[in-house]
Amino acid sequence: MTFPLLPVVESLQDIQRLSVIGQYLIPFGSFQISKYFVSQFPHHAQINVDASGSDISVEEVIELLNNGINQIVIKDSQASQIIVEAGLPESRFIVTGSSGTVSSDILVDDEVSDVKSVSQSGNKIIYISARKDVSQSEVETLVAKGYVPVVSSSKLSTSVESPSGQLSISSIFVNSLTTDRPDGLYTTLITTPAPSYTALGVVYSSKASIKAAIAESEGVYQSRKRPEELWYKGKTSGATQKLVKLEKDCDSDLVKFIVEPRKGYGFCHLENNFTCFNDRQLNGSDATPGSGLSKLDSTLFERSQSAPEGSYTKRLFGDENLLVAKLKEELDELIEAGQNKSKDGNEVSWEAADLLYFVMVWCIKHGVRLSDVEKNLDIKSGKVTRRKGDAKKQYIKEEQAAPKEPETALYQMETISVKGGDEAAIEKALTRPVQKTADIMKLVLPIIDKVKKEGDKALVELTAKFDGVELTSPILKAPFPQELMNISEEMREAIDLSMSNIEKFHRAQQPKEEVMTVETAPGVYCSRFAKPIENVGLYVPGGTAVLPSTAMMLGVPAKVAGCSNIILASPPARATGKLTPEVVYVAHKLGATCIVMAGGAQAVTAMAYGTDSVIKCDKILGPGNQFVTAAKMYVQNDTQALCSIDMPAGPSEVLVIADGKADADFVASDLLSQAEHGIDSQVILIGVDLTEQKQLEISEAVRRQAEVLPRKEIVAKCLAHSYTLLVDTYEEAFKMSNRYAPEHLILQIENAPSYVPSSIENAGSVFVGGLSPESCGDYSSGTNHTLPTYGYARQYSGVNLATFQKFITSQEVTEQGLKSIGKAVMTLAAVEGLEAHRNAVQVRMDKLGLH
Repeated sequence: MTFPLLPVVESLQDIQRLSVIGQYLIPFGSFQISKYFVSQFPHHAQINVDASGSDISVEEVIELLNNGINQIVIKDSQASQIIVEAGLPESRFIVTGSSGTVSSDILVDDEVSDVKSVSQSGNKIIYISARKDVSQSEVETLVAKGYVPVVSSSKLSTSVESPSGQLSISSIFVNSLTTDRPDGLYTTLITTPAPSYTALGVVYSSKASIKAAIAESEGVYQSRKRPEELWYKGKTSGATQKLVKLEKDCDSDLVKFIVEPRKGYGFCHLENNFTCFNDRQLNGSDATPGSGLSKLDSTLFERSQSAPEGSYTKRLFGDENLLVAKLKEELDELIEAGQNKSKDGNEVSWEAADLLYFVMVWCIKHGVRLSDVEKNLDIKSGKVTRRKGDAKKQYIKEEQAAPKEPETALYQMETISVKGGDEAAIEKALTRPVQKTADIMKLVLPIIDKVKKEGDKALVELTAKFDGVELTSPILKAPFPQELMNISEEMREAIDLSMSNIEKFHRAQQPKEEVMTVETAPGVYCSRFAKPIENVGLYVPGGTAVLPSTAMMLGVPAKVAGCSNIILASPPARATGKLTPEVVYVAHKLGATCIVMAGGAQAVTAMAYGTDSVIKCDKILGPGNQFVTAAKMYVQNDTQALCSIDMPAGPSEVLVIADGKADADFVASDLLSQAEHGIDSQVILIGVDLTEQKQLEISEAVRRQAEVLPRKEIVAKCLAHSYTLLVDTYEEAFKMSNRYAPEHLILQIENAPSYVPSSIENAGSVFVGGLSPESCGDYSSGTNHTLPTYGYARQYSGVNLATFQKFITSQEVTEQGLKSIGKAVMTLAAVEGLEAHRNAVQVRMDKLGLH
């Protein structure tokens, strides 16, 4: 049985704070619940949604259940339509006004008895929606009677002694327990979390020990030898335990502690055994709990961190081509074992074990643990609708293949003729996919608050949570160790060449004169000069990606501008726990002060507000996911941060203008180079007087090139909301392009240079001619690839030298100058009613006799 309490939470921080409870209720619409939403929580967490206050549709209910939501609270008036008519499982719903949730404003003892008249059939749980001022004693009365109170997380405290007005969850839990032991203790089973759920031992708990365990989030039990003392597991030996979740059995007389044992220590007191139920002793620095897949998962993770050079596992982690080949080989052998009638089930199980070994190596290499896989299996098993499940065409024998839409349809862009003047269709084509920021901000704000309050500690914790990497310090200080820059000579040469070209282009942007001075009137000298922004924070996406280009594009202009402190932020890779070596090498060449080893909103927050280790930055730049973008937008509007950003950001995009002489393969490759970025990216082709034959050539080139791309599924989804616009003239083409204001504009037209710059009003960067692919600008030509997206090219420039500078003006007014402009100044100040302004000029003119 789960914890006898259901907290209503509105932030991820609340779920983390109350993790010991294990079940949570979130209001419908408070979070954007998509495919991987539930996967981010611990394996034991049950996420429920309260939709009783909204008119939720059957389609929305199905989407929530298919995305891993455990149960949904609905109104009793909705039950017939959602459960009966739609044929959805009753067990996935809590229905208000029935044997589900009971709304109650009065929770005193005698009236709780009246609530019992509600039908309790079978093992159904009755939830009581508590009023805002519910007291501790009222809640304890409810749980003692077997009800589960629904309480706002803001009222719940994990402390032993809760603050006034707060409810102690530890008191609630212990008051739901029973025991027939003379000493009043509760038998307690200790297990590890998923995936192994290994039973470690049996101990005893008291009310005091349970309260201490919840308050301190660790294994605390009752000593029977010294009844006056609590037993803090590992206090002397170091074998401490992190408390993950508390449960009780169906009779409420046995407590279950799910704990994470400290690495290198066992539970049993006998010769440091890992559990009290076997004699397997610890070997080396860590234990590998469980057996089978859970043991393999632990062993491989340990090997990914410290496998000796020359070992086969080390070779697999380092040689992806070998690992992919072994995966394919073992899958074929498993299929062959099953199809070979002369072989028995033992052969199938043998080959399956081989395949699972290589599958787990692949998972660990990409930062995925067995618990992550099991969590997704649980989510999939809870789906209430199923796809047909046919295999893709290439995996089915021709005679067995079901009729299917032609593959070409997957990689087609909708074509719209501007010649017809269909303004609605044109507007549809030039409208970007909608970006929802409100839901993301709800997830980001708790992260920002945590980093602001806890600084380095929060960075270390969040890097462990989101990136799966345990750090002792959140930053890597310069000078950077040589072993962290271990890259090939070919890569080193590519980076050096690219940085050299980027530096040449940005150094050329320096003003020709250090101080620009203009005599605006006789004796009035106005000047302007540039100074570098002192501290800049550069966000470089990382994790599974390798993006040295972003580090170069942001860092080189900062270096040329003369910024005092260049701070990079990039998350370490899950598989290695280390930063991308190419990024470290670029940071070294830039003379960066340090690298913040964190990603997401937490990295942006650390650079914006500063921590004990991270220098507060005056400006933050760099691309990132929606969490990074939301955090950047937040800090630039917070006056406490005093931090600016480079520009608003959206998905990547490209617009290609092509005429009849354009090479179809070139056009297709440019469209696909952006389509592979993500399903929310967009590509636009404007065809100038294209024949039907030329249109077919381009469509076929897109299909042919897309089919062999590793990210072809993403490409297909991107192209589904991308468009081809057909126009008659170049003038119309540039009119459409300027209206769209693309991040990247590629001109594959005759005499392309002649249109630059005269025809271009709005674009991030322009690629002139068929031999100038956008990829060159992304890496090595010298221009910057950090560009305005989502139509912001109307107002913003891409990153350039001036991005890292501020321009200061000065003026020197001589006696002649005061005579030239003094009267005008006084006249304007007087009409605005600013007498002190007028007087500042008057006293000078009086003393100088300038009348």
